[in-house]
Amino acid sequence: MIFETTRLIVRELDSASDAEFICALLNTPKFIKYIGDRGVRTADEAAVFIEARYRQSYRDHGFGLYAVELKETGAQIGLCGFVRRDSLPSADIGFAFLPEYEGTGYGRESAEAMLAFGHESLGLDRVLAITSLDNDASGRLLEKLGFKFDSEIDSPDGEKLKLFEYEPHF
Repeated sequence: MIFETTRLIVRELDSASDAEFICALLNTPKFIKYIGDRGVRTADEAAVFIEARYRQSYRDHGFGLYAVELKETGAQIGLCGFVRRDSLPSADIGFAFLPEYEGTGYGRESAEAMLAFGHESLGLDRVLAITSLDNDASGRLLEKLGFKFDSEIDSPDGEKLKLFEYEPHF
């Protein structure tokens, strides 16, 4: 476990127990539209993806994207954490939730706690965030968290993105 909040547990992903959940999340329409199609279609492919992407990030950077689950039931509902991209000068926060858990405040609750964890436990002084140009819901959440729009940037594959920078209020 990385940390818990009033309603949530945030923990490292496990390739065996989280594969079906990750397969479902990566194939939601909003994940594909706003984050990208990862080409993961089966639980077996998801297990490989978890190991190669998420768990590798834990080993390489000491952080990554983590499973978010409901404390009360243990249901896996989303991801939240930090990504270290070669194309950005600092770690960026990321989050994605299954459709039935969007608009419930879980994204904000997990991201606020993640920012505190990043500052206190990981020593992150600067945190960025990126969204696609039309992902207004994520942009609004980032602004509620204290992020400010910085500029439009090009992703490595040429897609235009919005770049946000966190203005801490610790």
